[in-house]
Amino acid sequence: MPLVNEQITDAVTQTNVKVVAESPAMAMSTIYQSMAQATAILFQNSVSAQQQQNTLAQAATNQGVMQIYSVDTTAGAAATEKVAQGGVADNLTSLLSVLKSFQP
Repeated sequence: MPLVNEQITDAVTQTNVKVVAESPAMAMSTIYQSMAQATAILFQNSVSAQQQQNTLAQAATNQGVMQIYSVDTTAGAAATEKVAQGGVADNLTSLLSVLKSFQP
């Protein structure tokens, strides 16, 4: 069996020790990098969801405004007048009868 120079075995041993010593740090750095990437994706998804919610809100507002503008104004005014004058004749009749009761 041929003899190996001690400098070569020492260099190989030092390289192996270096790799074994650095492996925990490399593993932790990989975990940190994975966590950072997952957090970045989380924020991207959050921003995307907010943008979609804003788009939906704008679409709903647009539909509401379109419905308001499509209402016939004459029919709306007539309906509003009916609601505003509901029971006015009855109230006036009651007031007139009360006033007549005070006259001698």
